[in-house]
Amino acid sequence: MESPIVKFLSEAERAVIAQRLGVAEGDTVFFAAAPWEKACAILGRIRLEAAALLQKRGALQLRADDWKFLWVVDFPLMTFDETEKRHFATHHPFTAPVPEDIPLLDSAPERVRGQHYDVVLNGTELGGGSIRIHQPALQKKVFEEVLKIPADVVESRFGYLLRAFHYGAPPHGGIAFGLDRMVALLCGTTSIRDVIAFPKTQKGQDLMAAARRR
Repeated sequence: MESPIVKFLSEAERAVIAQRLGVAEGDTVFFAAAPWEKACAILGRIRLEAAALLQKRGALQLRADDWKFLWVVDFPLMTFDETEKRHFATHHPFTAPVPEDIPLLDSAPERVRGQHYDVVLNGTELGGGSIRIHQPALQKKVFEEVLKIPADVVESRFGYLLRAFHYGAPPHGGIAFGLDRMVALLCGTTSIRDVIAFPKTQKGQDLMAAARRR
């Protein structure tokens, strides 16, 4: 191994890295020293850039008909904003936490997993959804104790929802698929504008109907 970081690794640690990653002569291993989410985002971008470079140089061939589906699960329910020093809902504030993680809402909200999910095909998100909170006490706790929304604001904006839950709401959720994204992939185009009947411009204008989104 050749790198300034090697001096911080013992022989045993180097051996584990080589074994876990299956590295061979000429391979490159990237490290990221940052909070987990930031490190994942950085390494993810590097991975995409490396793949694009390999394709450009002819060292990587990706077949257009090689469909790779995957489900993305176990999203963090909350994201901590360092600037505002408080938590925000990663997806939306109605997403249900994974049941066994609910006790962590009091001590470590950022460690709570949410019941949201995305289906991805060849790097393109085809759809996403979640299981919703249906218990009034839990929803009120998320609003007021975790997201720090004032009680009067909760009442004015979501009071009707909390009252409705008291009448008994069954567990519920769903998923929404992007039909335009599916069709774009099937047609081999990178832009959904190529498969939408009335595509809008970047300013939100529909030139065909002379309409504009406001």
